[in-house]
Amino acid sequence: MANILVYELDGKIYINLTNKCTNDCIFCLRNDKDDVKGQELWLDSEDFGAKDVIEQLDKFELSSEVIFCGYGEPLLKLDVLKEVARYIKENYPNVKIRVNTNGHANYVYKRNIVPELKGLVDEFSVSLNAENSQEYNRLSQPSFEGAYDEVKKFINACSNEGIDVVASIVEGYKGEHHNIELCEKIANDCGATLRVREWIQNGY
Repeated sequence: MANILVYELDGKIYINLTNKCTNDCIFCLRNDKDDVKGQELWLDSEDFGAKDVIEQLDKFELSSEVIFCGYGEPLLKLDVLKEVARYIKENYPNVKIRVNTNGHANYVYKRNIVPELKGLVDEFSVSLNAENSQEYNRLSQPSFEGAYDEVKKFINACSNEGIDVVASIVEGYKGEHHNIELCEKIANDCGATLRVREWIQNGY
């Protein structure tokens, strides 16, 4: 099967850049199924470039929003993401670009990559996932220590660049509940608004 790099969901266009991730979240949809509404997002190969993404993207009608979000962390393909985002901005200037991310990119690249995305990305949705590092580590199972602090620093970096940023949490996973008030304070202190996403068993 050929890679599904671009797919449509609820009238929005999504881009699936990689299956690699620095987290292994216990509530992640990909732990339970291989597809989103019948579209298999496990990639046969990670060996592709922006041209391949754009080729698939051009088969869709871009009208409102494009979201970089699939079965992995999109910012791990930073150069491809930037090139595709630039193509969208040049050819579809009225289309909003959002990146759903775990907020680990600055740790991965050992530099602040957010300024490189200013003018290309309209909004970041960053997975805060918890109200403290202990809960974050339990739920997100990051591949490195200090990940929760890196997430908060990334959110702050987005805010400092004047890019809209939302911090998200998944509420209700197997009957568990967060301190939403505290999560909202943490998000606000980092310069973000909080988005509470209800956990949907088996996703879509």
